[in-house]
Amino acid sequence: MKPITGTWFDFYHCNPYEGDTWNAATQQFTAHDWELKMTEMAEAGMDTFVLLSVALYGKAFYPSEVMPWRWDTVCQDPLEAVLAAGDKLNVSLYLGLGFFTTPIMGQLSLDGDYSRLRIDVAKELAEKYAHHPSFAGWYFPVEAAIREYFPDNYIAYANDLANRCRKHGPSKVLIAPYGTRTVKADDRFVAQLRSLEVDYIAYQDELGVNRTTHEEAKRTFASLREAHDRAGKPLWADVELFRFQGKVLYPPAFERIERQLQTVSPWVDKVLGYQYLGMMNKPGSPVHAGHESSVKLYEDYMAFLDRNGLRTPGKERSSHA
Repeated sequence: MKPITGTWFDFYHCNPYEGDTWNAATQQFTAHDWELKMTEMAEAGMDTFVLLSVALYGKAFYPSEVMPWRWDTVCQDPLEAVLAAGDKLNVSLYLGLGFFTTPIMGQLSLDGDYSRLRIDVAKELAEKYAHHPSFAGWYFPVEAAIREYFPDNYIAYANDLANRCRKHGPSKVLIAPYGTRTVKADDRFVAQLRSLEVDYIAYQDELGVNRTTHEEAKRTFASLREAHDRAGKPLWADVELFRFQGKVLYPPAFERIERQLQTVSPWVDKVLGYQYLGMMNKPGSPVHAGHESSVKLYEDYMAFLDRNGLRTPGKERSSHA
């Protein structure tokens, strides 16, 4: 069984109602608070952190000349804060390049103002933050909607943006497509994988959103393993660590997450979770962010690691991606 060794996180959740239980808390975090939260997540075994977005709704989360409007956060530069913490913790961060405007999903076009904004922000991020060893790469939050295959326009979009990012900053690129349950892992799909100029693909397991079953997910990830081996690409999982209560995300019972880990572990090289922030909190954490039930999920997950001999201090962070 594989533990969760990576997680998404955000400064403010892109769908505000979904992040209702933690958005207010993270807005109040100081730079020290972000270091404490990053340390808490690293101590729980996280060595790979994926920042959902560096900007949202036309406003940046960091001091930007490209996007002069700023989010009103207590921490003047939360991006600097988490990267500095990442340096100390010897972990990897992938910075989300997208969700800049409304609607957040935007367009996949390769030209026009929207594309120019992506490129200018990537260049600015590299200039400001590439000196951080923890700045390992990029994440493209405008995700592929797989319908048996990757859309051709998505492959063109991802390849163009990845190559532009690599000209300015770190070379690694992560994507996390949805529609996983529909994958048709045949020769055409393998050819698409080979043509995708990204380094890591973490497929959403779609169990938190109730779009599939554990049995179906097992068959899907088994077929993905074969396809990725043929294409010569690593296979990661994006395990959904939430449940919906209305439109708000809440921690689920750990039993469901344990079964999710059992489902994907035999097939994947690495398990990421969406997401620790908001869904788990260490008991007594001075930087609690999320519903009170997140403490129980944290305790249940830590107990699971101990039962399965998966918690070895320091080991999780010795060879981060």
